[in-house]
Amino acid sequence: MVTIATWLAGLVAIGIILIGARFLLRPVASAEGFGVPASMNAYLTVKGVRDITAGLVLIPALVTGDQRMLGWLVLASVFAPLGDMVVVLRNGGPRAVAFGVHGLTAAVMAVAAAVLILV
Repeated sequence: MVTIATWLAGLVAIGIILIGARFLLRPVASAEGFGVPASMNAYLTVKGVRDITAGLVLIPALVTGDQRMLGWLVLASVFAPLGDMVVVLRNGGPRAVAFGVHGLTAAVMAVAAAVLILV
C-alpha cells in the first residue's frame, strides 16, 4: 500500500507541475479546462506558478524516501484542489469538473496521504 501511495504522490507532483506549465503556456485553454472562464491573464499565470510550486514541494520527500513527511505534505496540499472545487462551483462552472476533477483529486490525495502517514 505504501508503494502505491508513494507512486500516487509522485504522479500528483508530476501532474500538477504539468498543469502549472500548461497554465503558463496556454492560459485560456487551461482556464476552460479548470472550469471557469478566462478573464485575467495575470491570474492564470499566477495559477501556473502556484501549481508548479505545489508539485515541486513534494519532490524532496519523494527523493529522500521520507514517506511520513511525504504524507503530511500531500495532506496539506489537499486544500488546493478542495479550494479549486469551491471556486468552480461558486463561479457557475460545471459541477462535473468541480467534483469529477477537483473533488476526485482531493479524495485521491487524502487517501494517499493517509496511507503514507499511517502505514
